Amino acid sequence: MSASDDATNTPPKPERKGFFAKLGPGLITGAADDDPSGIATYSQVGAKFGYALGWTLLFSYPLMAAVQLIAAQVGRITGHGIAYNLRRHFPLWIGKPIVFLVLAANAINIGANLSAMAECIVLFIPAPPWVFVFAFAIGSTLAQIFFNYAGYARILKWLTLSLLFYLATFFMVEIDWGSLLDGTIRPQLSTHADYWSAIIAILGTTISPYLLFWQSSQEVEEIQDIDHRQPIQKAPEQAEAAFKRIRLDTLVGMGASNLIAFAIITTAAATLHRNGIFDINSSAQAAEALKPAAGALAQVIFAVGIIGTGLLSVPVLAGSAAYAMGEMFGWRTGLNRNWRKAKHFYAVIALSVGIGACLNILGINPITALYLSAIVNGIVAAPVLLLLMLLAGRRSVMGDWVARGPTFWLGWATVIVMTLATIALFLTL
Repeated sequence: MSASDDATNTPPKPERKGFFAKLGPGLITGAADDDPSGIATYSQVGAKFGYALGWTLLFSYPLMAAVQLIAAQVGRITGHGIAYNLRRHFPLWIGKPIVFLVLAANAINIGANLSAMAECIVLFIPAPPWVFVFAFAIGSTLAQIFFNYAGYARILKWLTLSLLFYLATFFMVEIDWGSLLDGTIRPQLSTHADYWSAIIAILGTTISPYLLFWQSSQEVEEIQDIDHRQPIQKAPEQAEAAFKRIRLDTLVGMGASNLIAFAIITTAAATLHRNGIFDINSSAQAAEALKPAAGALAQVIFAVGIIGTGLLSVPVLAGSAAYAMGEMFGWRTGLNRNWRKAKHFYAVIALSVGIGACLNILGINPITALYLSAIVNGIVAAPVLLLLMLLAGRRSVMGDWVARGPTFWLGWATVIVMTLATIALFLTL
């Protein structure tokens, strides 16, 4: 089904110019990677290990940038997302279980993120957390269903600025710069299981399947949304400019993602770890723990950042699940469609957010939810990356633009790293 069928009546916009204007799917994807559950992971790592694991963000950056770049190119070249291409080029028995696992992992992750956002609001506005859980859930779902894509994409893009709150807290705390530099450029490996579990958690947080599906599908959305843009297979003259924009967008987005993750780990190391707080069970708890260590303002800034990144990540999680399901089953998909003409697509968005919200009512602990999400993502990540690289290397899929060079080999290196990380995850359960 073409991305343009039954689209809304919003006229296409002219091609964007200027540095910030060229940033879009990659920037939003990178920012969504630092969701409340990711913040909890980074805070826990900083609290438990201090500055010792800062090097992991340098290590993971080229890997995540490579696979996100390839995912975006698949969408821009073919005019279809990853799941559509999996359905077209691989047996359904391979693709269907993957998209169902993506839906399950995303719904669990949404639940944990809604919980973290609600807990942060409760720090300042006394009320039952479930009130805010459902307020955020309903608001996010309605925004995705009833806002036109261009307007909604702009909102998500501006929400990426919430990441600046973490840079603010980074500059508000007292940092041991010598230890930070040592932990960043000189890895000190350990045989302790907790150490490797932390590394696996960081890799699983920075390289997640839903990010691949989202960025690829957003490139398809923008083909419809922006005037004169066509799939590169139909308009090869657009290839050079498109690849330059995608490269800039992805490198900046993934760089911003890892920079913020680095800032969160460092902030937790400089405050929590330094003051003997070694165990953080949620992003909201990390915000609360900052108050005695770094002051009330740092706590407020950190908490506001959690809410902002949650507002950004929930629609990305829900949307990526809907794109994956819709493309795999041949439904009409796209946030640029009227909900009446893409009912199955929007139903998956509502279902995933609804399941996430209800997990909180069932009393499932947010950390248990994150644990389950990490396991499911660990199961899905390696095969999704493997299939993505097989797609990117096929001329029947990519035409004259098959992946090659350093990006291609970094992509395969990521497959190997995530496969080993998945094996290690189950060995350390």
